[in-house]
Amino acid sequence: MKNGVIPNPDKIFPISGVDTVTYVKPAIKNPNIIVGDFTYFGDIDFESHVTHHYDFNGDKLIIGKFCQIASGVEFVMNGANHQTNSVSTFPFYIFEGWDANIPPQDKMPLKGDIVVGNDVWIGQNVTILPGVHIGDGAIIGMNSVVSKNVAPYSIVAGNPAREIRKRFDDELIELMLKLQWWNKNINEINNLIPLLADNNLLNVKEKIRILINQDAL
Repeated sequence: MKNGVIPNPDKIFPISGVDTVTYVKPAIKNPNIIVGDFTYFGDIDFESHVTHHYDFNGDKLIIGKFCQIASGVEFVMNGANHQTNSVSTFPFYIFEGWDANIPPQDKMPLKGDIVVGNDVWIGQNVTILPGVHIGDGAIIGMNSVVSKNVAPYSIVAGNPAREIRKRFDDELIELMLKLQWWNKNINEINNLIPLLADNNLLNVKEKIRILINQDAL
């Protein structure tokens, strides 16, 4: 390991001398926010960027390992949605004094959990809306509003976000999804860094095929 230091996913500030980049997992307290090891946020107080996250909805934000989340990113949970199937959209039930109960969940506009895969790069000031699923290896362009699911290893951008292109051809995407490098142990990942940083994609394909065949033995 570099300078004898072992990567520690439980360290809030993982860059020496820098207090504006944080690993998310050790910093969160809300049990309905679930984040994998080594996912980082380009700011502090990640939970303040998960908005309208009310316990009575029971929705979760689930983020995988090794994601890169830039500053200004907002995860908008289901509590932001008002009833549009009733005459008024006003949420009387959340304010003091009104004689109104929380509607049953089958009458609420719930879209489910937000789920982000592994090794996803989310650019600055992106907004991710309720119920969205983002696949492994995807890239979300800055200032995008993500209202629909994002396929693995695709690049999306815009408002609403639309797919710009796939990062790789179908064969390499399939190989990456089989490799699942983020689930390997720290030593194995450390040894894979030259491969993960290689932009010679033909070389990468060949080496991943070998690794997958070795794992299958």
